[in-house]
Amino acid sequence: MKNMTKHLLAAAIAATVAMPAFAVVSADEAAKLGKSLTPMGAEQAGNAAGTIPAWTGGITSPGAGFKTGNHYKDPYNDKPLFTITAANAAEYKDNLSAGQMAMLKKYPDWKLVVYPTRRSSSFPKGHYDETMANATRASLTDGGNGIKGTDGGVAFPIPKNGLEVIWNHLTRYRGEAYATNWSQAAVTRSGSYTPVRFEYEFEFHYGSLTKPKAEREDNKLFNFLQKVTAPARLAGAILLVHEYADQVKDPRRAWTYNPGQRRVRLAPNVAYDNPGTAADGLRTNDDFQMFNGATDRYNWKLVGKKEIYIPYNSYKISGNELKMEDVLKPGHINPDAARYELHRVWVVEATLKPGTSHIYSKRTFYVDEDSWMNVLQDSYDGRGQLWRTSEQHNVNYADVPMQYPTVEVHNDLQSGRYLAMSLRNDEKEVYVPIKRTAADFSPNGLRRAGVR
Repeated sequence: MKNMTKHLLAAAIAATVAMPAFAVVSADEAAKLGKSLTPMGAEQAGNAAGTIPAWTGGITSPGAGFKTGNHYKDPYNDKPLFTITAANAAEYKDNLSAGQMAMLKKYPDWKLVVYPTRRSSSFPKGHYDETMANATRASLTDGGNGIKGTDGGVAFPIPKNGLEVIWNHLTRYRGEAYATNWSQAAVTRSGSYTPVRFEYEFEFHYGSLTKPKAEREDNKLFNFLQKVTAPARLAGAILLVHEYADQVKDPRRAWTYNPGQRRVRLAPNVAYDNPGTAADGLRTNDDFQMFNGATDRYNWKLVGKKEIYIPYNSYKISGNELKMEDVLKPGHINPDAARYELHRVWVVEATLKPGTSHIYSKRTFYVDEDSWMNVLQDSYDGRGQLWRTSEQHNVNYADVPMQYPTVEVHNDLQSGRYLAMSLRNDEKEVYVPIKRTAADFSPNGLRRAGVR
């Protein structure tokens, strides 16, 4: 297929093996990291056509005058190169996902405004060091439902199968302990919606560069608190989650606080394909940030690496120069506010295992080579029909630094509705470091937070 990289054939052959290989890579392969490969395992060089540049370190400064918590300003002054529409989609089909092609067909006014490719992704040196060390020490546990040999860094910078790529998405660096607030909207076909506002707190154990290892819980990825503050009928509800790497060994633990009853209850259904919070049935729990949680219900096939137009450097749609109503339009988000660039992505197909259940029979993931962020997802129903297509916009939080997800969109192609999440346009601050204790992320802490 046009524009497939030279890695595709080897990856496709490897993917024919029924079970993933659990071995680490050779020392010779690992030596490429930081040289022909970036510290994260991406190809350092640009492509032959010159449409993807070389990676030169990404963004390392948020710019003059920046204060912690500020919205991030666009560091580029780029003009669009061209626009992909329903009229010219066939010309670019080799560089589009199935979901993007379906969106162009369903919505004549939807489009991809394409900008110069900027490989802006950057991370802390400590994360790079741990990632490069993982090449010869990290491996999948038996069955592939967890990882071993590491407690930080991207687990598999030189992946050999689709499951390792997904674990890279799950173990990528997402900061330390911080608060962030945003809204989501379930948009009807006519364009109406009622925003639901959330306040979040995250505390990462796996991959933390500041939390002493003695204070990190074994097998834990992170803790988070989710509090609903609007609308009034939902305000006060709180969700606490303890997220583990191997969720077969240690299933996700979740508790909810009900403001009407003032009670904390276990919430065992916050997982897999159960509906996401206040999402009006437009996403599953494991749709959040394109995929999260246990990997045990799917077989994971590595299709290969491909050049795709993906959302990237989405400063305009994520910033405070636009209002929420500027972003949310009937049928889809405002395409004039979005930015797409040509990047290399790992393509992974997940097929539901016999004897298990999920509302998606198949999912296709497109994972950015520079950040290991899952940026596109196509989800199929039980009949094998394309049902939902999702995209993860992102920017560089250069003061951390890290490539971080912003506006997240789940389009239901069958109902004509969509869910937009992580809308921070009307927020004063987007990322605020915090200090918390284990007690703050306990059921008793949840009860205290609910009383306040």
